[in-house]
Amino acid sequence: MAILPRTSLSLFFFFFSFSLYSSYKTNVRVSSQPERASFPPRGWNSYDSFCWVVSEVDFLQSAEIISHRLKPYGYEYAVIDYLWYRRDVPGASTDSRGFDVIDEWGRLIPDPVRWPSSKGGRGFTEISKKVHGMGLKFGIHIMRGLSRQAYDANTPILDTTKGGAYEESGRRWRAKDIGIKERSCAWMPHGFMSVNTKLGAGRAFLRSLYEQYAEWGVDFGN
Repeated sequence: MAILPRTSLSLFFFFFSFSLYSSYKTNVRVSSQPERASFPPRGWNSYDSFCWVVSEVDFLQSAEIISHRLKPYGYEYAVIDYLWYRRDVPGASTDSRGFDVIDEWGRLIPDPVRWPSSKGGRGFTEISKKVHGMGLKFGIHIMRGLSRQAYDANTPILDTTKGGAYEESGRRWRAKDIGIKERSCAWMPHGFMSVNTKLGAGRAFLRSLYEQYAEWGVDFGN
């Protein structure tokens, strides 16, 4: 196989690059006019109005307003912002530890005091039904990873494919097996940590979260 001299190679790549650039300019239309969005912002989030302490009554009343006044203008989402699982009691704050509500599998569930319709393991099912009944879509804020609450309690991991606790290699896996405490959330270090998704148990935990949100009727997670 013949090897081209360095000068020939340089010329080859120059003409090749020039040809690609010329083709790009020919096929791509460049507009001097600024791009405009097709729609205005199309959702409402509870944070700016209520911070993290929004309640069920507050949220549903706000969703009614969105449905009646803003839906005609393209607004379609009503979203509960973060810490819907944190108890609003003395000592609780945005980065406090030990105030979150979790189920037996270490999954965050709504604070039943602020969200009374969630009692009995119903989560946001009733809320989503009401929001959907208003002609809107329902969303919740989701923190990435495993909660410190679940890690401290060392809860078992739910295996949604088989039912019951996740087992592999002859043992039952728990939250401390999948949580990476050295990789805590930068802005909420007392609240969350990364999940080791290289482990089957880590993936099973995340799968159980997504399936839980789907069962609740969540349309949008941010």
